[in-house]
Amino acid sequence: MKIKNILYLLALLGFLISACKKSESLKHIEIYYESGRFAGWPANNGIWIWGDEILVGFARGYHKDLGTTQHNIDRERPEESLFARSLDGGETWELEDPSVDGILTARGSGLHGTEPDYPNKKEPIELDEPIHFSNKNLALTFRMLDYNTGPSLFYYSYDRGQKWNGPFNLKVDDFTNIMARTDYIIQNDSTCTAFLTLSKENNNEGRPFSAITKDGGISWQLFSLIGEVPTGFGIMPSTIKLNENEYITTIRRREDTLRWIDAYKSNDSGKSWKLLNPPVKTLGEGNPPSLIKLKDGRLCLTYGYRAEPFGIYAKFSNDKGQTWTDPITLRQDGSGRDIGYVRSVQRLDGKIVTVYYFQDKLKPERYIAATIWDPSNY
Repeated sequence: MKIKNILYLLALLGFLISACKKSESLKHIEIYYESGRFAGWPANNGIWIWGDEILVGFARGYHKDLGTTQHNIDRERPEESLFARSLDGGETWELEDPSVDGILTARGSGLHGTEPDYPNKKEPIELDEPIHFSNKNLALTFRMLDYNTGPSLFYYSYDRGQKWNGPFNLKVDDFTNIMARTDYIIQNDSTCTAFLTLSKENNNEGRPFSAITKDGGISWQLFSLIGEVPTGFGIMPSTIKLNENEYITTIRRREDTLRWIDAYKSNDSGKSWKLLNPPVKTLGEGNPPSLIKLKDGRLCLTYGYRAEPFGIYAKFSNDKGQTWTDPITLRQDGSGRDIGYVRSVQRLDGKIVTVYYFQDKLKPERYIAATIWDPSNY
C-alpha cells in the first residue's frame, strides 16, 4: 500500500475516533416530561447557577395537537410558571411550583411566556425597597404579560429562587410597552442593566433595548437602543460582559421569511452598539440565542434550529464575536419545529449544561431537557 494511502487511512481513523469521543461525551437528560402536558420556553423564564446548583424556569400547560405549525398547547386551559432545580450540576432535577402560595403568579393573557391567572394570584405593585444586586444568592427574573405590547413585571429572590418577592411593575421612564425576558448584567449593589424588548409604534414586536437602574430597581431608565427599528422584529437579547467596557449581545431576528441571529458589540458598557457579522445566518422558523463566556475565554452560542434536521446546536468565537465556528450538533433528533428556547450555563468543571424544550419521535408532548457536554472537545 502506498504511503499516501496509509496516511489517508490514518487521518480518517483519527477523525472517526475523535467524532466518536465527541458523540459519547454528549449526555441528554430529561428534566421534566409528563404525559398529556406541554412544557416549554426556558428562554422566556431564565437560568441561574451557583456552583453545582442550577435553577431554570419554564412554562407548563396541557398538550393539544394543533398541527405541525403551532405550539401544541391548549390555550383554553391554565398555564403555569414552574422551576426545575439541580444540586449536582444538571445530572438530576427536582420540580418546584412557586404558585402554591402565590409568590410567583400574576395577571395573565393566556399567551406563552405570560403569568397565568390563579385563584391565589398576586397583583403587581411598585417596588419601594431597593434590591441588593450583590447578594450572592440573588435570582432576578423578568416576565411579560403580552408578547406584542407588554406590560412586564419582575421578581427577585435572595435564596436562590426558593421564595420570590414580587411581582413588581416594570416601567422604563414612561414606557410600559415592554416585552421582558430574563437577561441582565449586574454592575454593583444598586446598579443593574436589563436587556429587554420594546414594541414598535404599530404595537407589534419589537426592537431590543437596555434599561438601567441605579437605585436597586425602584426606577429604571432607558439606557440604549440596540440597532435600528426593524421592519420585522429584533427580540430576546442574550448578553454577556467581556470586561468593564466591552459587552456583546445576540438578538433573535426576523425579516419576511428569513430568520437569523444578529450580534452587536459595545465598547462603552452598553451605551452604544455596533453590528457584527451574524453568528447564525438562518434558523428555519427562528429561535432565540443563548450566549455565554467560557472559562477559556471563548464565546459559546447555543440555539434551537426550527427546520430539518430539527435540533440543538452550538457555535464558538475566539475573537470577541467577530467570527464564529461552523455549527456543532448537540442533537438533531427533533420531530418538529416546536423546540429550542435554549439557556446554557457552564459548570465548575468546565462542562456546559444546555437546557431547552424538545419534541422527539417517541412521544407527542413537548418536554424540558438538558444536554451536558464538554466544550474542550471542540
